Order: sequence, then structure tokens, then C-alpha cells
Amino acid sequence: MQPYFLPYGGYFQLISAVDVFIVYDNVKYTKRGWINRNRFLLNGKDAVFSLPLKGDSDLLDIRERILAPDFDPDRLLRRIDAAYHGAPERAATMPLLEAILRYEDRNLFRFLHHSLLRTCAYLGIGTQIRISSEIPVDHELRHQDRVLALVAATGASEYVNAIGGTELYSASAFRAHGIELKFIRSRPFEYRQFDGAFVPDLSIVDMLMFNPIAAVRACVESNFELIDP
Repeated sequence: MQPYFLPYGGYFQLISAVDVFIVYDNVKYTKRGWINRNRFLLNGKDAVFSLPLKGDSDLLDIRERILAPDFDPDRLLRRIDAAYHGAPERAATMPLLEAILRYEDRNLFRFLHHSLLRTCAYLGIGTQIRISSEIPVDHELRHQDRVLALVAATGASEYVNAIGGTELYSASAFRAHGIELKFIRSRPFEYRQFDGAFVPDLSIVDMLMFNPIAAVRACVESNFELIDP
């Protein structure tokens, strides 16, 4: 999977559901994805927050991109803190965000990788997280062929992907390589967000701000199902 900036709970469910999670560093950065941005709750509506990047070529991989020199982590922290003023778990959650956003390395991939590791530790997820470029496969492979090579290199017999990838992969192709293909589907998890209507699929930040850590851990560990293609 590509690394994402403080992704939604379903991303961490996927990490929790597997023994080894491979995060891509040697794939192209995509402007319109969620690699360096996400959504949080602001005045009852979703709002985007992001990591600004240094201007550079669109052909660079994620590991070659750099955060903008003027990125101010404390400014973003203040924005999030103000948005969740009065949230029941704000005091417990802010130290995690401070540790993530004040990380000194400005390489985009290393910043995101550190964020995933810190969040997984906070959620009690013990899954091994590996970096794609460090796995000995032909990295010129693309799409399904690359996935198959990476899975085979880890010795795994099952591959689990997000539910949105059902159209991307062929179960028969995986079976031909001795690998079972599964998809993860999150079950509903609604909670009170101040006094407004529930806004779904926000960053894990939102879930952490409004729910005790035990409830978030339980959701991440088991509030999903694995389905066949």
C-alpha cells in the first residue's frame, strides 16, 4: 500500500489484519491522492489538512519528495487542536500528533513511515511493517505483477487488500502463484462528533479525538470482515 498521512481507520484495520504490511516508497507520488493530505472535522464539516511539499518533478517517487522548507508543524497542530477543542480525548491524542508532526526528517516517505509506526504503536498494532524497496524483487514490475512478486518474496500464502481494490486484481492470477486473495471490508463505526451529524471516513485523528483508546483499538482489531473476490 502507498503510505498516507494520518489515514482513516480502515487503513489501520488493514495493517492489523495481516502479519506483514508492505508500504511503498518506490512508486510515483500522485498529486490528487491522500499521500500527504487527509480530512478532519471543522465546524461540523470535513476539511482538508495537508503536508506542503517542496516544488519538484511529478516523475519522482514518494521517497524522493521533500516537505516544503516553510512547513510549520506547530501551525498545523494549532489548527487541529482548535478544531477539536472540547473533544473528550483531545488531551490524550495531542501528544501523539505532536510526536508525529514535529518529527525532524523532512523526507516525505520517512516522515509518513514514522507517522505510521507511531500511530500503530499507539493503537497496539504489532504487525511487521516492511518497505517495498528493501524487498528483493524486480522493482520494474508494475501493478498486479509487482504485488505478486512482493507477496511471494515474503513467503506469504494470502494477500489482503482494501475493498476499493476489487477491480484491480485477479483471484485466478493469485491462485496460480499459490496465493489466496482477500479484501477487507470495514463494518460501520459511528460515534458522537460534538452535536452534529456524523461525518464518516475522516482521518484516524477524528476517531481518536472522540473515542477512548480502548474503543479505537477494538475497532481497528476486529470491526471488519475479510471477504473473497
